[in-house]
Amino acid sequence: MYVTLLVAACLGLAVPLCGSIAARGTSDMLLDRINDTARFAGLAETGVLTGEADALIGELAAYDQLYGILVVIIDREGRVVASSREGVVPVVMALRSGPGGELPEVVRSALAGHRTGTDTVVYPWQRGPLIVAEPIDRSGEVLGAAVTASPTGSLRRATLVQWCAAWAAVVALMVAGIAAAGPLTRWVLRPIDDLDEATRAISGGSLDVRVRAAAGPVELRRLGESFNRMADTIASMLESQRTFVAYAGHQVRNPLAALRLRVDGLARHLTPEGAEGHRLALDEVDRLARVCDSLLTLARTEDAGHSMVWEDVAEVADDRVSSWAPIAERAGAVLVREGDTGVRVRCVEGTLDQTLDALIDNALKFGGPGVRITIRTRRTQEGPDGGSHVDVHVVDDGPGLPESDLEQATRPFWRDGHVGAGGSGLGLSIVVALLEMQGAQLSLRPASPRGIDARIRLRA
Repeated sequence: MYVTLLVAACLGLAVPLCGSIAARGTSDMLLDRINDTARFAGLAETGVLTGEADALIGELAAYDQLYGILVVIIDREGRVVASSREGVVPVVMALRSGPGGELPEVVRSALAGHRTGTDTVVYPWQRGPLIVAEPIDRSGEVLGAAVTASPTGSLRRATLVQWCAAWAAVVALMVAGIAAAGPLTRWVLRPIDDLDEATRAISGGSLDVRVRAAAGPVELRRLGESFNRMADTIASMLESQRTFVAYAGHQVRNPLAALRLRVDGLARHLTPEGAEGHRLALDEVDRLARVCDSLLTLARTEDAGHSMVWEDVAEVADDRVSSWAPIAERAGAVLVREGDTGVRVRCVEGTLDQTLDALIDNALKFGGPGVRITIRTRRTQEGPDGGSHVDVHVVDDGPGLPESDLEQATRPFWRDGHVGAGGSGLGLSIVVALLEMQGAQLSLRPASPRGIDARIRLRA
């Protein structure tokens, strides 16, 4: 942009400057020719009237010999009365003469009583002479015209030399400006580049990166300082959230460990009929422990890769169906699992369990009596990124939600207004954060003919 403006400005100045140089050189020559032509017009008045031009011819010849300028005196009929050279008639007739051998326009205008040639500008590419014509009049009556034809070779050469000097100065200015444009634009845009690098680093998880606000225009330095303050605020908020989540997850683990010991100690007091319920209770305590571990993982997302495990999707789904079956039975709901088996995914331990628990809990809570909840597992050969995926659908036939509410349901603390439903509005937002941390997705869509289709997409 700088180079374009510089070139446009230099050309916008150079072209009028060249025109001004040509006009000034022509004006200097015209001033001399007009004075000389007017003097010859005054001297030629008597000769035109009487026809005696011997003395006038001598004056014209001396002038022509000294300056090399052709001078012609003509009467009102266009006939040559006197000239500074012999055989001048063909020369005069050739000077910009019109079709049919007519006199030049400047000569005919002079015979009409007008001084001509004063608005001429000689440019280096023009080859003809500079013609100036002055009417010869007496008491308002035009008797003829005095015409001078000046060679323009020296004028054109002088104009061309000045043009070359002007263009050399313009080119030097453009070269200097283009050479300075690089450092100048780098100085102006350095804060923008620093801001771009900082935003990329922060989006990649490096929350301690800041913009260097010591160089560049003052407006961009202020922008960098504002960005740094914003980044400090966000980093402080995230650190506070991580600290709270880590504290909560850690504090709950100890009571859970004690609870598991007590539940495990009840095994020797149980009858054979209660063994299965005891086993399920231990499984739930273990699942709660994994939920706490997920909270700790969420608090330190940079270490998420260390807790990745392989899990069989169908086995996890069957396990969650078995765990929720008593609750679904008491609620009058039907909970089934369908779809592919033997499909494994790599994910953070406990993520799939926690996600299915949150979705089944919501379906039972908001689906109403008699709701049917189906968990389907399906492997897709190719996803949006070209890889293989596993889709786990939790579909219910409850009343569902409008599409606008489905888009907001995964936001923290969002509530749909059900009275007495309970909950904090955090379940789905937590599992969404855990899924996104490992490249998985949770999407909510309307089911057909009614209800909600919650799809979990994981990499196979």
